[in-house]
Amino acid sequence: MQSLSLSMSLRSGSAANLLLLGSEARVRRRSRSVIVACASEGDSGSSSTSSFLSRTQTYALLKQQLQVAAKSEDYKEAARIRDSLKLFEEEEPVLRLRRLLKEAIAEERFQFYTWAPFPLSFQDAASYRDELKKIAPHSLLKCCSDATTLGIRVQVRSVYIEGRSQPSKGLYFFAYRIRITNNSDHPVQLLRRHWIITDANGKTENVWGIGVVGEQPLILPGNSFEYSSACPLSTPNGRMEGDYEMIHVERVGSRSFNVTIAPFSLSLLGDDEGCNI
Repeated sequence: MQSLSLSMSLRSGSAANLLLLGSEARVRRRSRSVIVACASEGDSGSSSTSSFLSRTQTYALLKQQLQVAAKSEDYKEAARIRDSLKLFEEEEPVLRLRRLLKEAIAEERFQFYTWAPFPLSFQDAASYRDELKKIAPHSLLKCCSDATTLGIRVQVRSVYIEGRSQPSKGLYFFAYRIRITNNSDHPVQLLRRHWIITDANGKTENVWGIGVVGEQPLILPGNSFEYSSACPLSTPNGRMEGDYEMIHVERVGSRSFNVTIAPFSLSLLGDDEGCNI
């Protein structure tokens, strides 16, 4: 793994599962790289993390099958797979809980009254967040981050690249866009980068490098530097964070300092709301 510069199971009788089984042979004839893998309920001892990874892999394969059907101009098959995706999204607890959490925040439902003498017809934001923590902690981390250190602001936005991913082979490709803005009174130069990349299984890798995308940019006060890069993962979800080593170029003999890159998610499911940078 290098930085390159939701709790739901498809029930055996569900429409999505039956449709997948019916479409598997047709899609395989068009592309050997597309393999249907339906998630099913595991043993009682299975971890929620493994279950979540199986479901998101199924989601990725469905999306890839839709792309293959569309490219081959089999619009009937594409419509069938699109219906499977819609059903999956409606039944998938992570997607459902994220939608409910967003609605609760919009309606300012922040307190859960456990003392209520009758069952509540809706929950508060905190309870939805607690449920998400149990079944898919990665889903709570947004696909964007924004942090400022000593006047240097770093904004990041990540996105899943379906066309370069191969879910059947355990390859998920993510691109990210970064904007570095110098809001300080001093010109700075970016010397080195350090990334901490963690996949959904908890495997962590540290990546160091000189500059970014082959440059060691000089950023004047009030100016920004933007670039795009990418990161492949072996799981459909993960996270990145890190820092840039910078120096104040007008101060002779000044020490370098680290600028924080706040954590952000690498997620096949993406965000309900994007972050513009």
